[in-house]
Amino acid sequence: MPAIQITGLRKSYGAFDAVHDVDLTVEPGRVVGLLGPNGAGKTTTLHVLLGLAAPTAGEALVQGRRHHDLDQPARTVGALLDAGGLHPGRTGRDHLRILALAAGLPAHRVDDVLEIVSMTPAADRRVRTYSLGMRQRLGLAAALLGDPAVLVLDEPANGLDPAGMRWLREMLRSFADGGGAVLLASHVLAEVTQVADDVVVVGQGRVITAGPLDELVRDASLEDVYLDLTATTAGVR
Repeated sequence: MPAIQITGLRKSYGAFDAVHDVDLTVEPGRVVGLLGPNGAGKTTTLHVLLGLAAPTAGEALVQGRRHHDLDQPARTVGALLDAGGLHPGRTGRDHLRILALAAGLPAHRVDDVLEIVSMTPAADRRVRTYSLGMRQRLGLAAALLGDPAVLVLDEPANGLDPAGMRWLREMLRSFADGGGAVLLASHVLAEVTQVADDVVVVGQGRVITAGPLDELVRDASLEDVYLDLTATTAGVR
């Protein structure tokens, strides 16, 4: 069974289709890069998948179920959408403790994930003192709290320095190699090239192309392929 299965997804706001007829599959053990320019429908797709928006048509399933039908969502899918929404007056540790308590997760997971994202030394500082990269790491820690089998990440490399980007790449690769599934929305093409197994390119809410990364870049770089595909919507299907 696919870890993520999106079929015929459409999300409309009035007469505007933010997402139209999107199909997407993420299998266990794979990292799928979701690429597209601003306004292409990437974030809307993730919001529907995570139950934050209702689909107009089609379906978006995690391990065969809609998000709101999952018995323990935090133990199934972890998500990072906006690391800027953290409470500035809380410590990083307190932020994770509150999330763990709300999700019914064991308290020891807080220390576990702080160690995974290398944030233990800064765990008792107020979030207002964190750099953007540190906030991203804390957001990733929150995504990992439930030890999920699926990760859904929106621009996780934002604010990370080169060492942080390498760490992220290695962490995601290790997660997938251990049987986890990752859906990664990003515009950082170089990072996608180094971590993704498959790529889905979207434009104006539709899938332009999708397939294994090595096939898409057989004759050109991912940057060339991406710019060629998104330069015009003439080839959108």
